[in-house]
Amino acid sequence: MDGDLAQKVLRYRWGIFWIMAVAYVFVYFHRLCPAVVALDLQKSLNVSGGAVGLLASAYFYPYALMQFPAGLLSDSLGPRKTVTLFLIVAGIGSILLGLAPGISSAVAARVLVGLGVSMVFIPAMKIFSQWFRVSEFAFMAALLNAMGGAGALIAATPLAWMTGSVGWRASFEIIGAGTLLIAVAVWMFVRNRPRDMGWPSLAEIDHTGPGKAAKPQEIPLWEGARRVVGEKFFWPVAVWFFFMMCVFFGFAGMWAGPYFMHTYGMTRADAGAVLNMTAVGMIFGSPFMSYLSDRVFFSRKVVLMLFSGVLTALMLLLNLFPQGLPISALYGFMFLLAVSGSAIVVIGFTTTKELFPVEIAGTSVGAVNLFPFLGGAVSQPLLGRILDAYPKTAAGGYSPEGYQAMLLVLLGAAATALVCTFFMKETFPLPRRIRTAS
Repeated sequence: MDGDLAQKVLRYRWGIFWIMAVAYVFVYFHRLCPAVVALDLQKSLNVSGGAVGLLASAYFYPYALMQFPAGLLSDSLGPRKTVTLFLIVAGIGSILLGLAPGISSAVAARVLVGLGVSMVFIPAMKIFSQWFRVSEFAFMAALLNAMGGAGALIAATPLAWMTGSVGWRASFEIIGAGTLLIAVAVWMFVRNRPRDMGWPSLAEIDHTGPGKAAKPQEIPLWEGARRVVGEKFFWPVAVWFFFMMCVFFGFAGMWAGPYFMHTYGMTRADAGAVLNMTAVGMIFGSPFMSYLSDRVFFSRKVVLMLFSGVLTALMLLLNLFPQGLPISALYGFMFLLAVSGSAIVVIGFTTTKELFPVEIAGTSVGAVNLFPFLGGAVSQPLLGRILDAYPKTAAGGYSPEGYQAMLLVLLGAAATALVCTFFMKETFPLPRRIRTAS
């Protein structure tokens, strides 16, 4: 095979990765931005905490419901068309959110945003399964999740600065325009597989050739779906995702900002600075998870158990000291929360993918990705209603008792996720495990 052509394939795939990574930055920005602007939204739209929680969670309902279709579309229609179309929907939704006159129209716009960005992660995983090797998949998923951390970073202090300068409405309109530009880039440059460019597959580049490479399985669409939901080891991972994201999306993605402002007396900018550690934890923690799994423990299950235990310990600490942690300790707390509650998901997705043939990678990862967003959709308004159930303080903030009740629920969710890891199957590739350990 021509060496220059092989190098062209290996270079071009990184261009595809970075376009999809920037798209994922916008996904995470839209996901976590309510944590910083929650009180602005509550004041501007004149609604309760439960209503703001509903507005934030309106992203998660369509996102969750579309994860299974996202896998099916990735395996049938193709990632490029799917991502382009739905990013356009997300961009329009963000602009409409900035223009929303009331809570009903804001919720509808937020639904459009959630619907639009729901078709980025799963198609990206499908694309990576075609442009990168099996041994590279966990690392690529980790890099993508790290870029999500960049989106979380933008959704913290930079968003606080932007809303302070131009207001929350103009901020969402600007982000909507940026989302539309990324949709254009995906259509122009991203391709589903090297073959779409007339280039050789990775099997041919690695000199296995069409005659030596394993023949792809022909798995009908609905047969693939049946295989996924019928796999008993799929369900511990799915339930684990649900409860892990109840903690991360419910706290870091929504109520951590108000909690810091009401309990510790922080300003919005100060709370945003602490929330920045969520992004830092994702950026550095995601590759670290891949490294631990691939190079240290040679295991998916051990890493999942270990960091689910860390998350449970963090929630226990917050329950024991709901108001007494030093401000400096909160930075470390949010960093570890992001590592154990968000960065760890790259191992969860890799575990799911490794349970099934690569031909149904989109379907399997899409099916499991339904559950974390159901967790977010349930936890955000639920925690808001818990806070609303307690009398507010004289200054109009939520009471310490309300936050203590909220933290107890989060501890229960973290502990349940930890229990799920004991029922998971080890999926780390056995030949690699033996070869690396020897």
